[in-house]
Amino acid sequence: MKIHALLKEEMVISELISQEREAVLEEMVNFLKGKEKIEKDRELYEKLIQREKLGSTAIGDGIAIPHCKLKEVEDPLLILAISRKGVHFDSIDGKPTHIFFLVISSPENPSVNLQILAAIAHLVRKAGSLTKKILQAKSSRRIIEIIREEEEKLNE
Repeated sequence: MKIHALLKEEMVISELISQEREAVLEEMVNFLKGKEKIEKDRELYEKLIQREKLGSTAIGDGIAIPHCKLKEVEDPLLILAISRKGVHFDSIDGKPTHIFFLVISSPENPSVNLQILAAIAHLVRKAGSLTKKILQAKSSRRIIEIIREEEEKLNE
């Protein structure tokens, strides 16, 4: 599963406005609604909040992977959103979260969801300066290039 292949330029939020955990999730949901990728925005938001209540999806190193399953989604949706200021997201390392990989997939195919989450987690673990590189990128295209370059290094 290649993250750079799933992530499209138009699915990158280059600067989140929100500063609070719930507001960040709502901003990403509204982004998807605006792109006409989802219709059930309230349901999606509630599912993301419920998932965060189980335990924060902030995995450290400035990265969070909020995720859930939504029946109306056939193909997985992946958004990358950036907060240069950082958001308190109850990260395991206690540091602010800057990069959000939002993953929404179909409950009909749970293995795809797990593959995407595992691929992101593996990339984050192995590419030590991923957060720094993404924060320095000047365009959505460059962000995807950085992810592709880091994924290619993993296969060497």
